[in-house]
This record gives sequence, structure tokens and C-alpha cells, in this order.
Amino acid sequence: MPIPVGSKAPDFRLKSKTPSGLADVTLSENLGHKNTVILFFPLAFTGVCTDEMCQISAGLNSYAGLGADVIGISVDSPFAQEAWAKQEGIKVRLASDLNKKTARDYGVLLDDLLGLGSVSARAAFVIDRQGIVRYSEQTPTPKELPNFNAIKACLESLK
Repeated sequence: MPIPVGSKAPDFRLKSKTPSGLADVTLSENLGHKNTVILFFPLAFTGVCTDEMCQISAGLNSYAGLGADVIGISVDSPFAQEAWAKQEGIKVRLASDLNKKTARDYGVLLDDLLGLGSVSARAAFVIDRQGIVRYSEQTPTPKELPNFNAIKACLESLK
């Protein structure tokens, strides 16, 4: 069950692959500055996940215009995420939750997906500048995308 609206969002320190090497990605870096959209997705190199991150990449300016930073989180390694992002033209900042702690902290860790083991569910959170969850959604199945119109409406209400 995803953490509910009104909760204090758990901070995290995850790794992302950048051209200069591995970099830390934290929620706390945005606190006091901008809202954060966190998109959990099951696995890189899969059809629905690719569609989701490509759609978000194409609309990143609209999220920035709403004062939000977007972070995509999966249980893939940062190296797999980097290869996937290069192959598909994904511009969303991706963060590796390889130990699955962040998905567990946000209540969106699936025990098993298609016999592959535990991965994050497809889920979306909007965290305001103070670190409070303002939007929380886990899709009924990993094949369904979050309600991006609702996410943008939530961000609009935080302006």
C-alpha cells in the first residue's frame, strides 16, 4: 500500500549514472526549492516502462514549468538505467533502488513480478517543497500508467 497523502515523504540516497560517473540522487536536495515527482517503475528495457519514461521525457519542460523535478526510480542498476536511457532517448533523471529500500519505504515493493522476484510497482508521488506527500498513486497493474493529468493538476495547485 503506497504511503498516503499528507505523510512526510521518506528521504532517500540513490545512485544515478552521469557522464562523469556515479552521482547521488536525494529527495532532500529539492526540499525548500522545488516540488518533486517520483515515478517508480518496475524494470528498464520493458515496453510499458519505456513508453512511460519516453512520454515524461517529451514533456519534461511542462513539469519544470510547474516547478517540479522528476525522478524515475527502479530496481535496475544505474548502469542498466544509463544504457536504457541512451538507447531510448530518456531524459528523466533515473535513480537505482537496487537494494529495494526506497520502494519498500514508499510502500510500493511488489513481492514478485512474473517470477522475476521483487520489483517496484508502477507508482507516482508528488512531494511538495516541505517534503509532504501531496499525491500518491499505485496503478492496479504494472501495465497501467499513472494519471499524469492528476499529477499535473496537483502540481498546479502547489504553485
